[in-house]
Amino acid sequence: MSESAHILIIDDEKNYLLVLQTLLEDDGYTVTALNDPETALAFLQESEVDVVVTDMKMPRVSGMEVLARVKKEWPHIPVLIMTAFGSIESAVETMKYGAFDYITKPFANDELLLSVHNAVELSRTHRQYRLLQEAMQKHYGMQTLIGRSKNMTQVRQMVERVAPGRTTVLITGESGTGKEMVARAIHLASPRKENPFIIVDCTSELPGSLEQELFGSETPSSAGSPAIRRGRIEQADGGTIFLDDLGALSSDLQAKLLRVLQDRKIERVGGTSPIDVDVRFVMASLDDLSARVAEGTFREDLYYRVNVVQIQMQPLRERREDIPLFIGHFVSKYHQDNSMEEQKSFSTQALNYLTGYDWPGNIRQLENVVENCMVLVPGTVIDAEALPAEIRDEDSQFKSAVDLLPVQMDLADTLNKIEAAIIRRALVRAGMVQVKAAELLNISKSLLQYKLKKYGITGH
Repeated sequence: MSESAHILIIDDEKNYLLVLQTLLEDDGYTVTALNDPETALAFLQESEVDVVVTDMKMPRVSGMEVLARVKKEWPHIPVLIMTAFGSIESAVETMKYGAFDYITKPFANDELLLSVHNAVELSRTHRQYRLLQEAMQKHYGMQTLIGRSKNMTQVRQMVERVAPGRTTVLITGESGTGKEMVARAIHLASPRKENPFIIVDCTSELPGSLEQELFGSETPSSAGSPAIRRGRIEQADGGTIFLDDLGALSSDLQAKLLRVLQDRKIERVGGTSPIDVDVRFVMASLDDLSARVAEGTFREDLYYRVNVVQIQMQPLRERREDIPLFIGHFVSKYHQDNSMEEQKSFSTQALNYLTGYDWPGNIRQLENVVENCMVLVPGTVIDAEALPAEIRDEDSQFKSAVDLLPVQMDLADTLNKIEAAIIRRALVRAGMVQVKAAELLNISKSLLQYKLKKYGITGH
């Protein structure tokens, strides 16, 4: 029941119009009942409507024409089609062109009310989605791609270049490096930003259920028309779908995905007709897919289809200069989320520990630690003693020189990373006192201060 939902009914049969109007008004909806489709379309230009219920067979303007017009001009409004001439073929055709549901006359009241209720919920979701667009631009747009490292500068440049088109993008990197955030930024910087952004974790379902999750299904029903479930790819029509951990797909699903990328059509499980989809694919992989191709566990033809543009996310340990920026971002976020009266901050020693840690869980782990400290540590200053023990442990803080080597070995960059790690270790061992750290390193205090500034390391 929904007092605020406004339903527009279109039917040239006045008896049905009256029955529908009474039924829906008794259930608490605001109803406008019109027997002329042209008048109804003009009404839509002037009024806020949540759901349209229209007959299929009408003079001058058919229900399919009403559907086409609504999907073109008001794509957020769900349309229910009614007809006295139901068949499986017409139902599939109607759903293919974007109808929310297909109802055969005479209908059961409960069936109609359930369909209208579901359509109203979808309409509300669309409305909330539109209202959140501005907020999402702020929270998930380009400005969330935080970092001053060379890698993050390149990532932002790539996002700006690829966002306007429909080119398939592959984002690679360890778990927690921000691959989903990059996918969101691509979507929100694209012409598709008003349409859905759908996420599918390819590891979260068994192969059979994942196939239905992606492609949807059609199953027989007692009413004669097929019971239709739209898959996630179809739900993303007009927008972007993000397939996370692509390497987890079975060989059968790899073949089906390849056909979608080639033909831009899907077939629901149990369906017989291909359905056109306009979807931008952004994918992510933890694995080196080229190595998987060499092993024979990932299709070579699919690899070349998905690896059109690749964006690589480096682990946090290879872009330590970004860590203080992430810490500042998360401190502000949880200060606001928890309505804290006083702004908290990390002490200099705590920041050095956080910057020196290896972060096997990457950004996700860093955010968890910052949130934990923001919520549980009293006062306004978070000292090193408040950090988890593994972050303060020297063995986990500082790895060997070999461990510090980046994947793409650049001699100057690698030597800088090693030197910065050695300086951090000396500072910790010296209790963050620069004079003592300089003695441990056998360099002058002025040279140490120069290097602290060069690597962005804070110290007493």
